[in-house]
Amino acid sequence: MPFESPTAFQEPDVVIVGAGSAGISAARRLIAAGLSVTMLEARGRMGGRTVTRAFRGHPVDLGAHWLHAGPINPLVKLGRERGEPLKRAPVNGHFFVAGKKGTRAQRASLDRAFDMADRAMTRAAHAREDQAAATALPGMMGPMGHRVAAIHGLVSGRPLNEVSLHDFPSMEYSDNLFIAGGLGAYVKRLGLQVPVSLGTTVHAIDWSGRGVRIETSAGTLQARAAIVTTPMAVLQADAIRFAPTLPNEIAQAIHGFTQGVYEHVILHWPDSPFDGADRLASLTGTRHEPPGLLTRIDGTPFHFFELDQPRAASFDKRDAHAPARFAREVLAEHFGHRAIRRLSVMHATAWRNDPWSRASWAVVPPGLASIRDSLKAPVAERIWFAGEALSRAQWGTAGGAWEEGERAADEIARQLKAPV
Repeated sequence: MPFESPTAFQEPDVVIVGAGSAGISAARRLIAAGLSVTMLEARGRMGGRTVTRAFRGHPVDLGAHWLHAGPINPLVKLGRERGEPLKRAPVNGHFFVAGKKGTRAQRASLDRAFDMADRAMTRAAHAREDQAAATALPGMMGPMGHRVAAIHGLVSGRPLNEVSLHDFPSMEYSDNLFIAGGLGAYVKRLGLQVPVSLGTTVHAIDWSGRGVRIETSAGTLQARAAIVTTPMAVLQADAIRFAPTLPNEIAQAIHGFTQGVYEHVILHWPDSPFDGADRLASLTGTRHEPPGLLTRIDGTPFHFFELDQPRAASFDKRDAHAPARFAREVLAEHFGHRAIRRLSVMHATAWRNDPWSRASWAVVPPGLASIRDSLKAPVAERIWFAGEALSRAQWGTAGGAWEEGERAADEIARQLKAPV
């Protein structure tokens, strides 16, 4: 259980809004610097968009699951120091064409298309003028070109015509890891000794006087500074009122993002055609080609059938079981109805509709690549922003959020003359 401070509404040095990865990392850093901290979380749990839930006795992540970019990911470094059960993500995935294992030539065609796209996008990103990432895709990628666009669109959170090319190459997906038992469970462990007030919604932040005055559903408190880790989509909905209003550059940066969507349909499929643990599967050659499928998670019968933004949005006006029916339909199309007789759909996430998230992560549209950096400037040396949206190298990840929480905490510690 998280540590709920009995003195949460006394006057702390720093108030942290949000108990996700960024909030937890900032709190740990500030406490280590000798500062008093109160963390306020609207949900009844910690972790934000990293949360692990048990299905049939197995822990499964509902949100963030990958530990991307191992060499620069602070959660990987910390996990190794703590002796956490990290494991490298397999490099070789499954490749099926119309329900049958693809040939070497077919797999090579996909690899060539990815190589061509990555080279072209890297070259184009050096141009002075930003543009949509889709404009840099070469026209000669061959029959697998559509797969490349679909997969990149999935991991970008929006179709590539809605994603900044200047921002796109900053996401480094090499050298990935997983953690046994779930990333959400790991982040929760890291927050166990951090003081937090759960079920506490922040309504307003007044920075007109000395320090900051925080109005919440549980009362009002005063602090010397605040770190706001609230997702950009929630801030765009004016869930928190700022008085005075935020400086124009900060407000424009917040409203410049679009909502990235990446949803899981969680399958229990003990007799699936996939062997090995934690391997990606690419299914092609039929009418429906899912952009992502992660198989036998943690060596269990659980799988992630991924939904990108266009597909997830198509379910918003339908019943709650529409994603499950779609996943079954697609897998039956590839492998036949007999193959899915024992397939059960356990859950379908909807982070895009969660009131405290409203998106899976924040996406930078074409022409706005600078907005991540714009938000790093503190407001009157009293309000800092942090979270995955501010990370240039690890946006959309728990590692990026963690890094940005530590950055904001270090800056506040220096400002309050408390050395880290």
